[in-house]
Amino acid sequence: MKPTFLGKGIAEWKADYPLLEELIDMREAFWVNPLYGAGQEKTPAALTETDIQDAEARLTRFAPFIQKAFPETSAAGGIIESPLEAIPHMQKRLDELYGIPIPGTLYGKFDSHLPISGSIKARGGVYEVLCVAESIAMEHTAFSWNDDYSVLKSDEFRSLFAQYTIVVGSTGNLGLSIGIMGAALGFRAVVHMSADAKQWKKDMLRSKGVTVVEHASDYSRAVEAGRQEAERDAKSYFIDDENSKRLFLGYAVAAARVRQQLDRLNIAVDEEHPLFVYLPCGVGGGPGGVTFGLKSIFQEHVHCFFAEPTHSPAMLLGLMTGLHKKIAVQDFGIDNRTAADGLAVGRPSGFVGKTLERDIAGVFTEQDEQLYRLLKLLADSEKKFLEPSALAGFPGPIRLLATPAGQKFLQDRDLGSKMHKATHILWATGGNMVPKQEMDEFYRKGAEAAARLGNRLG
Repeated sequence: MKPTFLGKGIAEWKADYPLLEELIDMREAFWVNPLYGAGQEKTPAALTETDIQDAEARLTRFAPFIQKAFPETSAAGGIIESPLEAIPHMQKRLDELYGIPIPGTLYGKFDSHLPISGSIKARGGVYEVLCVAESIAMEHTAFSWNDDYSVLKSDEFRSLFAQYTIVVGSTGNLGLSIGIMGAALGFRAVVHMSADAKQWKKDMLRSKGVTVVEHASDYSRAVEAGRQEAERDAKSYFIDDENSKRLFLGYAVAAARVRQQLDRLNIAVDEEHPLFVYLPCGVGGGPGGVTFGLKSIFQEHVHCFFAEPTHSPAMLLGLMTGLHKKIAVQDFGIDNRTAADGLAVGRPSGFVGKTLERDIAGVFTEQDEQLYRLLKLLADSEKKFLEPSALAGFPGPIRLLATPAGQKFLQDRDLGSKMHKATHILWATGGNMVPKQEMDEFYRKGAEAAARLGNRLG
């Protein structure tokens, strides 16, 4: 850590925030947000459920184009959505592993299997590219909302979009979603990749005709380099993972889809049937948007927890101190090095943190070894193969039940007696596009981690 940060030494910081001891030591931690549910003030973003509905309508308008450009979406009519599935075998294995029965029912929300780019970024990233395309088409042609959007696949529109560049900075999955959709429309797409990005993701983007700019530094530098590049060209559009309301709303649409899926499964969410959702978190846009949508629909009956690597607890640090993007993990000597590449973020989104500082129930952190072990456990029990970052939320129910902070959270909200009727959703954020050789290596590391950890939670 720096000798002093914002005028305070390490002892003062730890006195103000005792949990810093665990964060600096890069140990697992479970933090409950003291502002959770406090007041109903208007959010700084001034976003409402109407904005989510507008985003959902836009995605519906684009469905004919998506179906034409990506035939794998045909069965769903061009709608990009993932399954919500009960995972009873995984629930049983978690119960056995930790000796803590999870009351209620465990579900996986498998954004890992979203079409187009196989991750949660196929929501926000794809949505913002579509917003840009719609805006350009309407500004420069007679195209309107009433038209058949499949016409955007034509040579005429590809030639128009080819005059524009879409730029983004990414650790990997956001770059994949934006690059793949941008290239499908005909845009020139440039993705600035941080040092944490996997080689196969860079290779896949290049195979789609996307320009990949590699950086030896972390996510924040890749984002800044992308921003600077876009500023030099009037026909460049920079997608800002840290501050974009369009990305945020693209993710938020997932909540309406989850409500429909819960309804089809006859699952109630109300005072007697609480819903708990556990979301892997990098800069915060994906889990933030999903949380915003879920809280808009289910309000006080849903509780969203974010999960981060122990080496990258950016959102936890930002929320806990109230400093949001003004603070980074590196300020406290935390190295931001993790196998969970999509979560390797040192500085959180100030936009997300401020918007949701009363809506995020809490944040917990996990060691990479834990992610690998759970990766193997899910593959063995449910035949679902995810990338390490996508497993970050899976220990959430156990952390909630087994930690003093989690137990107090349940007690303070009179939830303990209702847990047997609870629904837990583990948001699986990516993995379906991982090459087999890479996945086999993940699984091997999972076996090694399982042997080392035994039944230790952390």
